[in-house]
Amino acid sequence: METILITGGAGFIGQHACRAFLRAGAAVRVLDNLQPQIHGPNGRLATELSGAVELFHGDIRDRELVAKATDGVHKIVHLAAETGTGQSMYEVERYFGVNVQGTAVLVDVLQNSPAAATVKSIVVASSRAIYGEGAYRCSVHGPVFPRPRAALDMSRGTFEPGCPICGAAASFEPTLESAPLNPMSIYGLTKQVQEQLVLMYCRNRGINGVALRYQNVYGPGQSLRNPYTGILAVFSNLARQGQNIEIYEDGLESRDFVYVDDVVTATLRAAALSKPFCGSLNIGSGLPTTVHEVATQVNRHFGNKSTIQVTGAFRVGDIRHNVASLLKAKEVLDYSPSVPFEDGIKRFLKWAEREEASDVGAYAASVAELDSRGLMGRRGS
Repeated sequence: METILITGGAGFIGQHACRAFLRAGAAVRVLDNLQPQIHGPNGRLATELSGAVELFHGDIRDRELVAKATDGVHKIVHLAAETGTGQSMYEVERYFGVNVQGTAVLVDVLQNSPAAATVKSIVVASSRAIYGEGAYRCSVHGPVFPRPRAALDMSRGTFEPGCPICGAAASFEPTLESAPLNPMSIYGLTKQVQEQLVLMYCRNRGINGVALRYQNVYGPGQSLRNPYTGILAVFSNLARQGQNIEIYEDGLESRDFVYVDDVVTATLRAAALSKPFCGSLNIGSGLPTTVHEVATQVNRHFGNKSTIQVTGAFRVGDIRHNVASLLKAKEVLDYSPSVPFEDGIKRFLKWAEREEASDVGAYAASVAELDSRGLMGRRGS
């Protein structure tokens, strides 16, 4: 029987992955700090997992704990990370500490312990955030990769990135794994380092290493109390309570939303790869959905009690669009998304309506934190 260690295994994706690996017949270990921002003050594993997995409760930067958790492990799925794009811009040390230093501790322990002989594969959760804006196409210059959008342009209501060569309008297109890496947030930068550190270790050891560049993952079990990640969770909390849903920019910014079951399928296949592979793969739906459409569907589900307000406000470090090319994931993992957004959002919202609504004041406070640090802008300002 294979033993799998899932760091961050008590989190949203982690608990889904635990169940899937258990169904596949693996012995599962979890290393997680059960952080209150994500799990609440009494965080714990789901009831059906508490007796089925071996829990190592603590910090990924705790070398002794990591050594115990990795002892005798055959494969590692490294999900442990701080994940708030906006929050990362002002809690820089915290994000680098957990995401970069935590991964460094994991790799250092593996390199210098008996686990180096037993671990044959590592899957690391990367992110589409490492691309920045990603791929666009200019009618004159062909494929281009825009620079970060200027706050002055956005304050004037110009939200679409232009060609970095001539400044003309450019249209976004699916981003390949070969695209330049140009993260625009501290979170994105830490995920880039995390990915490259794991892949470097795996290449040097001659073992499989797969960095899965997750797009915007959503689904049942997503934290409804964390105001720093997941617009679906934020919008559903607001809509249930009839609060205004405020949308940044002009509402036409888009994201590649991928259902958690598809992400877990890709993660299991990556861990199970028998052929040699060390590299990165996009995991998404391959389709864009605008933020305004998300807000509309959420509000409709909860009886249209909220007013959707397009504010023109914007966050420093946000990208305009993203959509993943899935060609490489199809080739390597035979991955194709199976849950369309219109089905996945219904499943998520049916689950969310059974959960306790979170304090909407927490989201307002998170926005105020950004604003107080000069990380918010407004059209006309």
